[in-house]
Amino acid sequence: MVQTPTKVLTLEEFLKLPEIKPASEYIDGRIIQKPMPQGEHSAIQTEFAAAINAILKPQRIARAFSELRCTFGGRSIVPDISVFTWERIPRKENGGVANVFSTAPDWTIEILSPDQSQTKVTKNILHCLKYETQMGWLIDPDEQSVFVYLPDRPTEVFDEPEARLPVPEFANNFSLTLGDLFGWLLE
Repeated sequence: MVQTPTKVLTLEEFLKLPEIKPASEYIDGRIIQKPMPQGEHSAIQTEFAAAINAILKPQRIARAFSELRCTFGGRSIVPDISVFTWERIPRKENGGVANVFSTAPDWTIEILSPDQSQTKVTKNILHCLKYETQMGWLIDPDEQSVFVYLPDRPTEVFDEPEARLPVPEFANNFSLTLGDLFGWLLE
């Protein structure tokens, strides 16, 4: 995790900077670069976003976005997967997806990378929950577990392969077990 700048920037100044890879996030007045995704992270992220979109997008229920900048509540974060219900996706005048998302996702999904701080990622999920995110997931490939965060409810941990993972209410037709999720690493 690389921490930058030498001078403090405002959120507005940060948003004017050119994007870099991997993405940087603006958290509590600091710019923090996310770690470069590695194999496990990338495989889960790619498969998971595609699986959500295969079920929810054709019915115009919701859409999953990978590495989408979401700016709200004084932060600018880039969750690994952001899921927005169809009616909350920012749109251009022609109906196309907008470039700027100034709101929290309905479901935020983070995949822990080997050198990433679980505390930092958890704080981003909790920040999302303060701004109307319905559910947050923290996927830990090393531990083969998923932490599920809900507003005003205790965090749940899933670590049994047959465990059916909870999803937000809008995604009820999407079903996934922990074994399915980590099975993507074997394909």
